[in-house]
Parts: sequence; C-alpha cells; structure tokens
Amino acid sequence: MKTSSAILGILGAAAAGAFIGVLFAPDKGSETRKKIKDKSKDYGDNLKSKVDGILSTISSNGKDMIEEGKAKFNQVKNDFNSVTDEAKAVKTNY
Repeated sequence: MKTSSAILGILGAAAAGAFIGVLFAPDKGSETRKKIKDKSKDYGDNLKSKVDGILSTISSNGKDMIEEGKAKFNQVKNDFNSVTDEAKAVKTNY
C-alpha cells in the first residue's frame, strides 16, 4: 500500500509541476488552456492505467491467497479428521 501511495504522490507532483509550467509559459490563453486540457487527459489516462494495474495485481494476489487459504483449511480439516479417527480407534481398543 505504501508503494501505491508513493506512486500516486509522484504522479500528483509531476502533474502539478506540468500544470504550473504550462501556466507560466508565454502562450496565448487559448493555447495554454488547450495544453492544460491535453496534459490533464494524458495524466488522467496514465493514472487510470497505473491504478488499473495496481487493482489487477491486488485482485490476482487476493485470489491466490483465497485459494491457498482453502487448501490449508482442507489440509487442517483432513488432519483433524485423521486425529479424531485415531482417537476413536484408540478409545475402542481400551
């Protein structure tokens, strides 16, 4: 989670820097607005792609963790059943 926060912070700082740079550029107002619009769209698309990648990774890892948890649960359940069966066998022998 810290890595994604750092990435978002860096992207935000880069966007702010680009925005300020465009504002102080010696262009006409309409050109400046067009540049801001274009840069905003580029940064928005870039950010969306990064977030989608992060969410995909989290989703994939979550599915793997669930499957691993199910496998471990089944293993523990089987071990418990084996111990219970052994205990019943020992009890009937005495």
